[in-house]
Amino acid sequence: MLKPTKSKRQATVKRRTKETAIKASVDLDGTGAYDVATGVGFLDHMIEQLARHSLIDITLKAEGDLHIDQHHTTEDTGIVLGQAVAEALGDKAGIARYGLAYLPMDETLTRVALDVSGRPFLVWEVVFTRSKIGEMDTELFREWFQAFAQHAGITLHVETLYGENSHHIAETCYKALARALRQAVAIDPRQSGRVPSTKGQL
Repeated sequence: MLKPTKSKRQATVKRRTKETAIKASVDLDGTGAYDVATGVGFLDHMIEQLARHSLIDITLKAEGDLHIDQHHTTEDTGIVLGQAVAEALGDKAGIARYGLAYLPMDETLTRVALDVSGRPFLVWEVVFTRSKIGEMDTELFREWFQAFAQHAGITLHVETLYGENSHHIAETCYKALARALRQAVAIDPRQSGRVPSTKGQL
């Protein structure tokens, strides 16, 4: 259950198309609380991991055309969640900006490096060993990360260095993103409220 906080770095975004209807709320200064329902069980699990390990509170509700497939719902949740993070960041004053995480899970190790740059880009070096995890197509994970990076305005590099179990591979990608994002959006007291760029804006 989400508890209200006094954080100002919050945002709520709604998006409705002929394919999906999604509402997402984030609090960058939360405790990792989550309330997620997308209709795709494994995607729910991954977004819950993202919240828990980034300490960003996430509420996300999605209704999509799952009678067709899971593609639109997966991609659009990445879009809306990315938009909410971007809005909550505002002008990005005072943030650390960069984040790096190595995330081990049994036989798998994944590295995520990111820059809250305002220049969206995804490098995706992840190979799955099977085509599905439960009912979810593993090719959809790249679609989610691409949508999230694009709409959050971040440069995002995701690389699974080694691994065999597709569940572990997917989970390390989300948990490593969470840990790197936690670093990057944290307020750095030494910045004294400045935007972390010599350009004066990101």
